[in-house]
Amino acid sequence: MDFGFRCPVILCLTLAVLASVLADLDDPLMGAPGSSVRLSENDPGLKKALKFAEDRYNMGSNTMHVRRVSKILSASKQLVKGIRYSIMVELSNTQCKKAARLMTCDFYPEEHNLKTEVCVFEVWDIPWERKSTLLKQKCQQAVDPKPVETNKVEFLSLSTSKPVEHVFSFILYLLGQFKEFMVRYNRTYSSKEVTERRLRIFHENLKTAEKLQSLDLGTAEYGVTKFSDLTEEEFRTLYLNPLLSQQKFQRSMKPAAMTHSPAPPSWDWREHGAVSPVKNQGMCGSCWAFSVTGNIEGQWFVKTGKLVSLSEQELVDCDTVDQACGGGLPSNAYEAIEKLGGLETETDYSYTGKKQSCDFTTDKVTAYINSSVELSKDENGDIYLSNPTCFSLVVCPQFYRKGVSHPLKIFCNPWMIDHAVLLVGYGERQGKPFWAIKNSWGEDYGEQGYYYLYRGSRLCGINKMCSSAIVN
Repeated sequence: MDFGFRCPVILCLTLAVLASVLADLDDPLMGAPGSSVRLSENDPGLKKALKFAEDRYNMGSNTMHVRRVSKILSASKQLVKGIRYSIMVELSNTQCKKAARLMTCDFYPEEHNLKTEVCVFEVWDIPWERKSTLLKQKCQQAVDPKPVETNKVEFLSLSTSKPVEHVFSFILYLLGQFKEFMVRYNRTYSSKEVTERRLRIFHENLKTAEKLQSLDLGTAEYGVTKFSDLTEEEFRTLYLNPLLSQQKFQRSMKPAAMTHSPAPPSWDWREHGAVSPVKNQGMCGSCWAFSVTGNIEGQWFVKTGKLVSLSEQELVDCDTVDQACGGGLPSNAYEAIEKLGGLETETDYSYTGKKQSCDFTTDKVTAYINSSVELSKDENGDIYLSNPTCFSLVVCPQFYRKGVSHPLKIFCNPWMIDHAVLLVGYGERQGKPFWAIKNSWGEDYGEQGYYYLYRGSRLCGINKMCSSAIVN
């Protein structure tokens, strides 16, 4: 029944955010089965899970002193045949030696003795069976980055100690950010309910960006991007490539011949005319095709002096081994191009972002390849010398805006590769060595479509799957 009440959009969103924010200030209720719920530090189940994770950590470590949680960075739980806790914390040394078995253990007052680590734990608790299991434990030494001049985003955060005025200031700030996001990226939603859901996701993503900002060791800026209204699962489903981490699908490739040329201190293939403009794969997991065509565009330029934009859609439609928007592998794509006889141009076979029937025409082939090779896994080797290099890595961050990204390795497992991109150069900024990476998410991602990753630590699996076509 309609009582004649109409809620203005801004007021409705304000009320929705207020409810969400106030829920953050209290212990949340358990959500629907399978949904993730953020936890406060006072949650009894979280305290139990942390104690269990602490005990297992100390039992398995070879340190002399007991380590305890010194700071909770984030915590959530899901109903999964029990309760699964996902926790990120800082662990620091106490003054208690393990052999002493003391009831109370204070942290060292001297910061250099704390030897703090950042750890991610997943604990599966089945209360009715009185059973807990540590599903995951990943830790990395915390490093305080040296202060540098950056343009990092400043975030407003909430705590129970903040007055009501602060809460409403935050709501107004959040609504302003969301409105600006919708205008900038031309977002419209089908209903008030959908809008409220996207706003809640946007709110959670701001918190995630804040967490990434606080833990990054480089000069990167994280914040609002065109992906800020997507959940992590939606982002991975729409834009990433799960096949890259599946070893059984990968075709073996012969190793590239080693080069003995000394590497210059910096290099950028964009400055030499070998890189086409940034493209946009859209909501299609076809990054593998963009990475491969980018490599061949560079190879063709090096051999002929001509830069042509080649067709990714040809691979999406005509590569019968890979799975089009469902993902693919560069090694398979090279082989498909050899069998087809080459690639048409982007103009002749334009991109649609969805699989269609193969419309390849031999007469329109503009570039071809003779073979393909796997490049050295030595990050300081020859992967940058011959041409822009096709390679795969753990995803470019969803909320990356600019700067040299240096994530902790626990956020960037090299065995979970899920995105194919193009390495076009390297250099140094503000004392931070970097790789320049051409992405395929459009020019409105990162720095005009480029992502800059710290060079020298084999981050994000950057040295795991490097390959190149050969043009004779």
